[in-house]
This record gives sequence, structure tokens and C-alpha cells, in this order.
Amino acid sequence: MVSELKIAVIERDRERAMLIVDGLKSAGDFKVSVLGDTVGLARRLSELNPDVVLIDLEHPDRDLLEELALASSPLERPVAVFVDRSDHSATQAAIEAGVSAYVVDGLRPDRIKPIVETAIARFHLYSRMRAELTATKAALAERKTIDRAKGILMKSRGITEDDAYAMLRKAAMDQGRRIVDVANAVVTAAEFLG
Repeated sequence: MVSELKIAVIERDRERAMLIVDGLKSAGDFKVSVLGDTVGLARRLSELNPDVVLIDLEHPDRDLLEELALASSPLERPVAVFVDRSDHSATQAAIEAGVSAYVVDGLRPDRIKPIVETAIARFHLYSRMRAELTATKAALAERKTIDRAKGILMKSRGITEDDAYAMLRKAAMDQGRRIVDVANAVVTAAEFLG
């Protein structure tokens, strides 16, 4: 584990917060900030800009869990939640909010380091998957636009699909643009003239 991590601990009870801080101290040299009050939490976390957020909830409820998870920006950083007990609703809320680790009855100093490591690894895995999904969706949208443009050219010019693609490719090369940009212009023009 990297020892330069900035970790924000969200815990109202000082004794429980110190349990987490002690567990972190034994795992490495971290810059730890304890936030005991949840008022203005999103703003305070934005100012701190921690690498990891650890939330300890003795008795979670769905609304509080969603509020804390969303304030801690789980899509921007790993978030681990410790709860004493849980139910299906709270677990579902944590998953939907993007929490990297949801640990029931696991607040022991010796478990904190592996839980933080797991949360970080899971966060990076999901970040890569989100990036790949975004790239795949963009590629699919581009493919659809190119196919529409080819169809328009095939119909209006009476040419084959290969010839339509060659026409798009040549126009893109001549104009120093991407094929999808030329295809988008063809589709837009056809819709305008349509």
C-alpha cells in the first residue's frame, strides 16, 4: 500500500474514529483527517481532496448511507463503509451509490489495512470498466453514424457500401478530419435537406 495516501475518516464518535486512526497508523504513514460532523460534508471533502474515504456507521439507514456516500464522491475516489449491522436496503443503497467496500461488523484495527487495499483495488477495477464502457459506447455511436452516412450515400448516389465508405474516407483525408466527423456532416445535411 502506498504510504502517501490522504484518508478522510467520517465518524461522529471520537472513540470509534480513533480505532480507525490507530488501525491506519499501524498500516503505514498516512495523512488522516477525521470528520465528526456531516454538515457540509461534500464541501469539506472537496477541500480535503482525500485519496480514500472511510465511513463508519454504527446504525446505518438507507437515506444517511446514500447521503454520505454521494457526498464522498465514490466515482472519484475509493470509499469504504464500516457498519455494525446491515440489512438488504442499506447494502443495496451502498452498492448503488458506488461504494468500493461495504464491511459489516469489521471495524477492527488489524482489518483496516486490507480493507483499504481492497477498496482501492476495487475502485481502480471499476474505474477501468467504466472507462472501457464509455469508450465502447462512443465507438458504437460512431459506428452507427458512419453506417447511417453510408446508407444515405448509397441511396442518393446509387453506389455500393464499399464505395460509400471509400467516399467518406477520402473526404475525411482531404479535409483532415475523422471519418465520423464527415459522416456526421453527411447525416446532418441529409436531415436538413430531408
